[in-house]
Amino acid sequence: MELILASTSRYRAALLERLGLPFATVAPEVDETPRPGEAPQDLVRRLAIAKARAGAQRCPGALVIGSDQLAALDDEVLGKPGTEARAREQLARLSGRSVTFLTGLCLLDSQQEQVEVVETPVRFRTLTEQQIADYVAREQPLDCAGAFKSEGLGIALFEALGGSDPNALIGLPLIALTTMLMNAGSPVLGADPAEAVP
Repeated sequence: MELILASTSRYRAALLERLGLPFATVAPEVDETPRPGEAPQDLVRRLAIAKARAGAQRCPGALVIGSDQLAALDDEVLGKPGTEARAREQLARLSGRSVTFLTGLCLLDSQQEQVEVVETPVRFRTLTEQQIADYVAREQPLDCAGAFKSEGLGIALFEALGGSDPNALIGLPLIALTTMLMNAGSPVLGADPAEAVP
């Protein structure tokens, strides 16, 4: 079965490449505007499903991955900053605080729709204005929720991080995806679980 990543994110594509499975990408073209009063967890779940469904419409019969991510500071959603000024502003707000990154994941085929939201708590160091400016200038994290790249220099912004899958923080929870692929009959390692070594 053809595997489709319904995303234009180069970060998600790079993560999916780690599993060694052939895949194609499509642009899901989904309106990501939050609904009035929509909780962050509900938003990422809805958008992950919407992206997978949009991909399935373009590629009927395929196994389609949809994913979405946001940062939740208390009940406020922090999206992609888009500009250096907004990136600095986001990081200034995150300085010395804890934030939860929510990554919605949906794997869709003709038989089922598997959905999960993976939470990754992050504690930021107390950062100076100069440290924030230097980081933003060096790494340009303008297309990343929370204004950092944890797979790069952004890791230096943290005091600690939790969660069950460090890949979720980059944008695609590979542990959950591997389980979903197995449930869909497309195991990453190619082995039947009944034949697994105990």
